[in-house]
Amino acid sequence: MFPAGLHNAFKFAAFNALSFQIVLGSPMILYAKTLHASATVLGIIAGMMPLLVIMQIPAANYIDRVGYKKFVYGGWGIRVFFIFLMAMVPLTAVFLNSTTQLVLLLALLFAFNLSRGISSSAWLPWITLLVPPAIRGRYVASDSGYTQFGSFVTIVVAAICLGTQPASWQFAAIFGFSGLMGAASLGFLKLIPDAPITTQVRTSNTPVPYGAMLKHDAFRRLLWEAFAWAVAYGGMSTFTVDYLKTEAGLGDATILLLTSTSFVGGLGSLWLGMRLDRFGRKPILIFCFGIWIVNLAGWALVAGGVLGPTLKLILLLQFSMGLLAALVNIANTRLAMVLIPEMGRNHFFAIYSVALNVTLGLAPILWGLLLDMLAPMHIAWRSFELNRFSAFFLLVAGSFGVALWLTHRLHEPQAGRTEDLLRDILIRSPQRFWLRLWPRV
Repeated sequence: MFPAGLHNAFKFAAFNALSFQIVLGSPMILYAKTLHASATVLGIIAGMMPLLVIMQIPAANYIDRVGYKKFVYGGWGIRVFFIFLMAMVPLTAVFLNSTTQLVLLLALLFAFNLSRGISSSAWLPWITLLVPPAIRGRYVASDSGYTQFGSFVTIVVAAICLGTQPASWQFAAIFGFSGLMGAASLGFLKLIPDAPITTQVRTSNTPVPYGAMLKHDAFRRLLWEAFAWAVAYGGMSTFTVDYLKTEAGLGDATILLLTSTSFVGGLGSLWLGMRLDRFGRKPILIFCFGIWIVNLAGWALVAGGVLGPTLKLILLLQFSMGLLAALVNIANTRLAMVLIPEMGRNHFFAIYSVALNVTLGLAPILWGLLLDMLAPMHIAWRSFELNRFSAFFLLVAGSFGVALWLTHRLHEPQAGRTEDLLRDILIRSPQRFWLRLWPRV
């Protein structure tokens, strides 16, 4: 079982998801579209949160002086304040034009993500100290499950609130809901047990040997795999919403409900995530990246006009996206916990988080620039049209191919074989009866 008091971390994860999925997810993208944001601006909005995780590098020097719990709690409280300010932006439509509102929104998002980037540097080291190594895989999977459930509820609430053609006050209402849920999450954060810091560590002024840390072979290979994953996944959630809005012509409520199925898929990751401690992380990653390539081929065929954007097909693609993204995040986080040495843990985690999140931040901006640049492209080949969105999905599929190759190069102690994982999923698992139903679906 989990240590006493750690169940509050799961409640914090659920309420935190009820908050951040609105201001960092599809509802914010849809609001920016009402302000006539281009693909590049959408990429900036999507990339700002992970990009500002770079603040973890300088912030890591102060964690031991302040304490893990106090450091995270202070940063999360500041960011909740900025959510309430964002809730006022839609109400300024009566005296500000859309361009000015968009600039104001970007400024507040920057401040929100800056405070998050600084305070999040203490989260993984704190949790790593609280959770025993033998159950870290179970913890990460459970934490992901609570986050996915909270995210699903959030998007459904947003869909109901916004409807098809939402007014400014409706966006203000869901942003206000985000602020209230963020404030509620702070209550559970405060109940999580703190981790003690020794006096020697707290007062240490030893220079951090970042160069030597980057030469750690197993850690360096993990960074390359995480980098490739971030490049591939960085723009997916943003530009699938953009495609469904601008090309498929779906309403806001429909898009949000379709997006919510990705979080149902994320909940499905609990079953596979529990197998991390049995089969290891590497087989999970190989399995996921292979299926990601199939998923992207589906999106490319839809965007290229070979397949129609039917609700059933989009639901299937969104569900698998959520399942695969959650599994990759669980596997990478658990792998980092295994590979990162105890000496210099705070700074190793800071390097890992910054490398991953800065790439996640730059990727949607670069993908957005590419989409804007390719806007005039329409090349027909039989029934397939190579346009900006079909080209985007094909290039992302290639990026996942690179991630798959880099995953094979990872060093993981006692990793199982991918074949054993597939055998467990398809043959030994009690869920195998679903395969028998497949031909009838």
